Amino acid sequence: MWGISNYKSSGEKAVENIADIQEVNRLDQHLHNSFKNKFLIEPSLTRLLVSFQANKTQPIYRWYKYKEAFSASLVQLLLAKYGLTQGKILDPFAGSGTALFAASDIGIHADGIELLPIGQNIIDTRRLLNSEFTGDDIHRLKNWINLKLWKQFEHQLTLPELKITQGAYSPETQTAIEKYLAACEQENPQIQTVLLFALLCILESISYTRKDGQYLRWDYRSGRGSGKKSLNKGNILDFDDAITQKINEIINDLEPPTQQIELFPTHKPQGKIHLYKGSCLEVMPCLPNGSYDAMITSPPYCNRYDYTRTYALELALLGVSAKELTHLRQEMLSCTVENRPKDLLAINQNWQLALSVAENQTLLQAI
Repeated sequence: MWGISNYKSSGEKAVENIADIQEVNRLDQHLHNSFKNKFLIEPSLTRLLVSFQANKTQPIYRWYKYKEAFSASLVQLLLAKYGLTQGKILDPFAGSGTALFAASDIGIHADGIELLPIGQNIIDTRRLLNSEFTGDDIHRLKNWINLKLWKQFEHQLTLPELKITQGAYSPETQTAIEKYLAACEQENPQIQTVLLFALLCILESISYTRKDGQYLRWDYRSGRGSGKKSLNKGNILDFDDAITQKINEIINDLEPPTQQIELFPTHKPQGKIHLYKGSCLEVMPCLPNGSYDAMITSPPYCNRYDYTRTYALELALLGVSAKELTHLRQEMLSCTVENRPKDLLAINQNWQLALSVAENQTLLQAI
């Protein structure tokens, strides 16, 4: 009897869901009406400006397609709009470091917090290229693409894999990657870092996969897809062509054309960049009060996006083990949204006011 009396048909559940959605919409409209005189439409903030799309044409920012990033142009616009020309900013979800480097370029110091290893790698590599890379290093990179040094290697390093990434490349591409990794080991640490970064930049384009929201979709040629919804990526780039183009792009951005070199160059001091590697829930409570002049960030989506799946190819190449991947996935979901409450006051007692505001917001609680 218990099972029968507590059973609800799919139709009854659907009616309940509709009622819940209608209530959320009603509360949303009420809140909108309460604040409508505060809204300001800013025509300059177009989708092209605020999204990563704008970075595709910007030197350096275009190297790695970090699709969750916002554009450097947006950060530059906000810093100019609010008159921030000095001091220090914080980005607690630093991603690929767009806010950090855009601020640093105009002399503002920037701290970032990032948990995902691919984001950490992008930021570390760009910092190295900004401050430690030499003319001799650039010359060595040119030798790599001119001579295709990886093709001269018989020795191969086994490509690290996770269960989700197995079969991501054709046998020919996997062999080329493994020779490339073996050749990288012969270089100094700075060259190794940049060569590995260049490889990370092209993994998706040479694989049978495509990032799609929070999933990796598989091309029909991988043998993993099935049915009518199998992906057809079209042309999958040849490894030699893809890595050559990427290294060449990095070199070109590091070496501006001679006609752009100023006759009397002015020194533009760069702001210092510091990266905390870990969860913002653990790092932020340890930061001193009043230590930042502004915060610029784009928090992760609140729909439990699993970035460890989206960036599985990159995480595998960076040596993240299956056990580490599970731990990383839980940490990432824990610092965004879960279906259970956190004891946030145990993390930081100063959050009492923010928590009370959220708890008393009817629309937020309804959602």
